[in-house]
Amino acid sequence: MPIGPFGNGAVPVRGFEGRIERRTWRIDGAVATTLQLLAPLRAQIEAAGFEVVFQCEDRACGGFDFRFGTEVVPTPDMHVDVRNYRFLAAQREDAEAISLLVSRSRDAAYLQVIRVLPADGAPPASARPDPGAEPARPDPSTTGARPESDPLEALMRQGHIVLDDLDFALGAEALGPGPYPSLTRLADLLQERPGLRIALVGHTDSSGTLAVNIALSKRRAAAVRARLISEYGIDPARIEAEGMGYLAPVASNLTEAGRQANRRVEAILLSEP
Repeated sequence: MPIGPFGNGAVPVRGFEGRIERRTWRIDGAVATTLQLLAPLRAQIEAAGFEVVFQCEDRACGGFDFRFGTEVVPTPDMHVDVRNYRFLAAQREDAEAISLLVSRSRDAAYLQVIRVLPADGAPPASARPDPGAEPARPDPSTTGARPESDPLEALMRQGHIVLDDLDFALGAEALGPGPYPSLTRLADLLQERPGLRIALVGHTDSSGTLAVNIALSKRRAAAVRARLISEYGIDPARIEAEGMGYLAPVASNLTEAGRQANRRVEAILLSEP
């Protein structure tokens, strides 16, 4: 469970063992702010005897880096706007833990609750680092691995990752000025592993014709490719740019939140000698 903001390349965590419950809710319509949603839940948690050990709001949490260093139920069940979310972590004695993650899109709010309950016969939870201590991380020089909390760990494990902090104007192909932490981290990986090849794949929602959307999504992927080449000096031969249009959605196109989730650029691993 995260117990502090992203810093020194990782999110500080405290480990718990037991039965894990994950639940998500979506609240449609012009609902309350993230603070108005979180506050009554925090009061209920404290009334139940839990102690809040950490809470933060988007930038103070660490923005993109915290969101990708934290367990999040995949879309469409949970959606996190990296510019508009709140997080809270609490524990009761040493055996129970609960975390809340609240975020908003333009037309809905999302809530995720992860709770660890004592398992029969399970030993009490133990803290890995103290809240003020730097968390233990593997040494890349000896293991060849990146820290587990690094967002690109998912790229190496799963073979793809959504670069969800990129900013494109509606219907436009030009990438905003940034900076974008996701591109910096991706460039770091490519520089550390000079034989790695990737494809950048653009996706859109279902507004408009397939041909128009495929062309737009490919141009957006090409804009991301150009940024990696021009600003980070990545060899163009190592990056492909393609577009899928609306053919590979991750959420329903019947809602604005779903359409927003579908408008994305993904990085996909291709090969490494």
